[in-house]
Amino acid sequence: DVLLRELNPPPNGSLLEAGCGTARNLIHAARLYPDLRCFGFDVSQAMLDTASSSIARTNLTNRIFLAHADADGFQPDAAFGMQRFDRIMISYAFSMIPRWESVLEDSLSLLEPDGALLIVDFGDQLNLPHWFRAFLFSWLKLFSVTPRLDLFDTIERIARSGSYTYEVRRLYAGYAAIAIIRGPGQSGK
Repeated sequence: DVLLRELNPPPNGSLLEAGCGTARNLIHAARLYPDLRCFGFDVSQAMLDTASSSIARTNLTNRIFLAHADADGFQPDAAFGMQRFDRIMISYAFSMIPRWESVLEDSLSLLEPDGALLIVDFGDQLNLPHWFRAFLFSWLKLFSVTPRLDLFDTIERIARSGSYTYEVRRLYAGYAAIAIIRGPGQSGK
């Protein structure tokens, strides 16, 4: 929800969510920003079926569009007839994507020049008790979820190698972290 409040899309902007799951974030974003066009894709058809039902119940089918696709090698032109987006959001998905580094770089290439990539995912848990971190990582592994402990270092490296600005914020004693990477037309750290 913190990330959604910080989207700050331009008028009549576009949002792409990679790994949109049940479309909870897309529905919330469409309600927060009434002129935002929302696009989401997921590798799970079961999630997309749930998402479609949820979107239909909210009467947002004219503003939220879904596609079945994998984040690794995603082709927005084929999925949505678009090449670039004003905002791209990835929420707790990098921890489930094997080639997450290439997905991060590919996502940046899909941004409009003044666009922003917003990420929230598991953090390093360093300020939480050791037993909690060990339990959480073991529990997540049961669901094929692997926190990317170098995610935010990788974001910094990629952002610095391009024309991007970025910020990273740790949440809840390191349980999670937010990163916002902005294109050259955006302001930030």
